[in-house]
Amino acid sequence: MTPGRLLLLSFAVFSVGVFGVLARRHAIAVLLSLELMFNAANLAILSVAWARGLAQGTVLVLFGIAVTVAEVAVGLALFLLAERVRRTATLDDLSLLRG
Repeated sequence: MTPGRLLLLSFAVFSVGVFGVLARRHAIAVLLSLELMFNAANLAILSVAWARGLAQGTVLVLFGIAVTVAEVAVGLALFLLAERVRRTATLDDLSLLRG
């Protein structure tokens, strides 16, 4: 696969993630959409690094994956805590936790 096609695939996956963030109201679906967006960015970074023959792109992507895993773990923990307190999973109801 050429780097141009990989970037096109990355753009498509990122677009699906943006649509999921904007269209969904369930917290788990939004977290999964954010995960798609991060993976699309990692794919774009990796494809550009591969096209230029750089090994630093792989290290950067591995670091990005580690950050993404930590983000999902924290987000899921916050979601479970909010679910326990409010008994709901929609983001509109969880916005009441501010006050």
